[in-house]
Amino acid sequence: MQKSNPPKASDTSASSAGPVEPACSTCPAGEAFPLPSHEDYETELERLRKLAREQRLMGREIVVVMGVGFVGAVMAGVIADSTDPRTGDPNRFVIGMQRPSPRSFWKIPYLNRGIAPVQAEDPEVAPLIARCVNEKHTLTATFTYDALTLADVVVVDVQCDYHKETLGDVRQGHADIVALEDSLKVIGDKIPPECLVLIETTVPPGATEYVAYPIIKKAFARRGVQSEPLIAHSFERVMPGRNYVASIRDFWRVCSGINEESRRRVQQFLSGVLNVAEFPLTVLDRPLESETCKIIENSYRATILAFLHEWSLFAERNGVDLIKVIEAIKVRPTHSNMIFPGPGIGGYCLPKDGGLGVWAYQTLMGFEDDIFKMTPQAIDINDTRALHVAQLVRDGLRNMGRIVAASKIALLGASYREDVGDTRYSGSELIVRKLTEMGADVAVHDPYVRHWWEFEKQDTYPSPGHSRSRFFRNQERLSELRVDDDLAETLKEADAVVLAVRHKPYESLTPEQVVEMTGRPVAVVDCFGMLNDAKIRRFFELRCEVKGLGRGHIQRIKEEVRGTR
Repeated sequence: MQKSNPPKASDTSASSAGPVEPACSTCPAGEAFPLPSHEDYETELERLRKLAREQRLMGREIVVVMGVGFVGAVMAGVIADSTDPRTGDPNRFVIGMQRPSPRSFWKIPYLNRGIAPVQAEDPEVAPLIARCVNEKHTLTATFTYDALTLADVVVVDVQCDYHKETLGDVRQGHADIVALEDSLKVIGDKIPPECLVLIETTVPPGATEYVAYPIIKKAFARRGVQSEPLIAHSFERVMPGRNYVASIRDFWRVCSGINEESRRRVQQFLSGVLNVAEFPLTVLDRPLESETCKIIENSYRATILAFLHEWSLFAERNGVDLIKVIEAIKVRPTHSNMIFPGPGIGGYCLPKDGGLGVWAYQTLMGFEDDIFKMTPQAIDINDTRALHVAQLVRDGLRNMGRIVAASKIALLGASYREDVGDTRYSGSELIVRKLTEMGADVAVHDPYVRHWWEFEKQDTYPSPGHSRSRFFRNQERLSELRVDDDLAETLKEADAVVLAVRHKPYESLTPEQVVEMTGRPVAVVDCFGMLNDAKIRRFFELRCEVKGLGRGHIQRIKEEVRGTR
């Protein structure tokens, strides 16, 4: 019988030098959960073995999802909610596995209570998790890697990041695949030989064939396993917001495997958990092609947005309203997907995925030449676009005889896109950081964001030493920044208002309401074309100043209102 062992000392906060008081993991709501002790591991493995035996007797496949974060938690729920199309009965039992770190362990007891460990605007997320845990009993969560010994399928949703060492120069950075490599080593040591390993993480092209396969193959050899590993790749296209679950379950997927059996198994698995009847799978020959598909897909969108940045500057300087121009272009069906870029682009994928491709070309594949021009430049442009917003704030205040360093700036919108609560790599973060560097006092409101971890935990989030605070001065006090839920309080006595995100509550604001809440005329900066000409005109009539990304025609309205033409 295999014994269950806790992670090595390097994987926990405990030292191997002797017994210490167990550390705790604190959830966003403030509840603390003690990390598991050495004795807890054997008890936990016995619990999982008993569950696995019971589930196999019911004919269910055992699926381990490694990583129950933004993607993994809901993917685990989608798999656990799947049923046999012939009988309608559940046919898979899911074990969500999360490393027991002080930062993330709380997700395990949360899931085991039937509570989703991710904040979501989608009303389907909470019932999905609760149903699978408490009613269908097809989902549980654990902290022990020995859950892998029970798996028929392992879904890998371990974070793979790209660390930029310089703001605005993606080439000065590297892909961080250490967590992925460590997970693959454990997988190779523990899974049954016939287990399918499905890598769902967005990875550098070549990672499945050049990193995952060698690691697991060597682990098999050490164990005396003669068979080839079964490894597949299928990237997710998850989108935050009200269609969170649907973007996983009811959306097109691309997949591939390292050999014919891997391709067959991944098609079989995904066909059983996703809505492939309406959204058929695309099966490619090699994982390298599947991985490249994801990187090109996101780099394409990032490049279009960067392209529009330079035309946004052109519009501002030459009296053109880029919003109207884009709408005129979109009438043509071939260009109907053109969108205004706003203050940079955020989310987890677009700001970094092209960098994974550039890094892989030279690091994993060993090429020394430089073939990439547009892809890294697009990332660099998008990374620094938000800094232009701070310049517009400066110019608007200067036109009113004020300076940034002596002003309160109200920022409306912390998330990276409209009507969601996801702050990862949001352009709003850089606006706050730059304005703070310039000496401003910044107040923030967002109806969808409770905690802005990029500020509250900037010493450790997203990982120690990798906060974007390192690119700016005067950032220390931003750990005290909190997102307000009272719009009137946020706007009270503000000197400038930045409309940073196109949230619906902000689109309905009138100039009169803004001035009433600020208590005085303000400089208004529109980052997303939220103000129509009538609102712009009214702000000027109320003695405010207005600036906007790509809104070069604003000066013309100002001159008309003030009778200077």
